[in-house]
Amino acid sequence: MAGYQRKTAFGPAEVLAKAESHIPEYIGLAKSRDSKHGATYAGDEGTVVLTVHRHGLSTEVTAQTDRLRTSRLDYEIQRFLNALPYEPGDAGGPGSGDPGGTGDAADVGSGDPGAAGGAGAERSQTASA
Repeated sequence: MAGYQRKTAFGPAEVLAKAESHIPEYIGLAKSRDSKHGATYAGDEGTVVLTVHRHGLSTEVTAQTDRLRTSRLDYEIQRFLNALPYEPGDAGGPGSGDPGGTGDAADVGSGDPGAAGGAGAERSQTASA
């Protein structure tokens, strides 16, 4: 029901490895299907289908869930996507909108994809074209 996209400096294998460690631990879903271009995770919280495709220097990650955007699953998937580095050298992680962030100018200019002006997980491909 909800879909999210993210571009990252990680390669497809790195994204899938991070998903393998993050999704079961933080969301409690088990991998039910996988390939070199994606994986499906399912459990009590719902189902998420991840697809990864390399395009030049970046990898496009798409996550489709079977829940509403307000579900815990969708919240955790957005957090996972925002943790992926947007450009080489980025740390990924929370930006200035996160309650744990400082919200100062250093956050905004840090290149952090979650910071103001960055490319967040909710941005659709048509909006970034």
